[in-house]
Amino acid sequence: MPTQRLSMRRIKEVLRLKHVQGLPERAIARTLGISNGAVHSYLRRAGAAGLNWPLPTGMTDEDVELLLFPAPKPAALSPQRAVPDWGYVDKELRRRNVTRRLLWDEYRATHPDGFGYTWFCTTYEAWKGRARPS
Repeated sequence: MPTQRLSMRRIKEVLRLKHVQGLPERAIARTLGISNGAVHSYLRRAGAAGLNWPLPTGMTDEDVELLLFPAPKPAALSPQRAVPDWGYVDKELRRRNVTRRLLWDEYRATHPDGFGYTWFCTTYEAWKGRARPS
């Protein structure tokens, strides 16, 4: 079960402690009583959004929240994901020391926005069930 998001006041406190006092992430986590992972996640999101302390004047909590947690793009608006060449995958899996994970890593290296590992494996199994042995 995912944890609840921190209040905007505490998220701002994370930013303030990092940028004004220069505390390391562990010290911020200890000070605020939250996990190191939460501190890291909020600081990474702030960095990606270009937020720094002090926040720009006139920026509301809602504005900060929209920058830190942008709404995901609907699937209909995202470009089509590349489907792997299942024939190539099948051929490569017959080679020694080649695993599905290795092939999926190669697929994601060429298509960073590609499908996840579970989809890759289940779709390959479905393709293999439909493919003729000859």
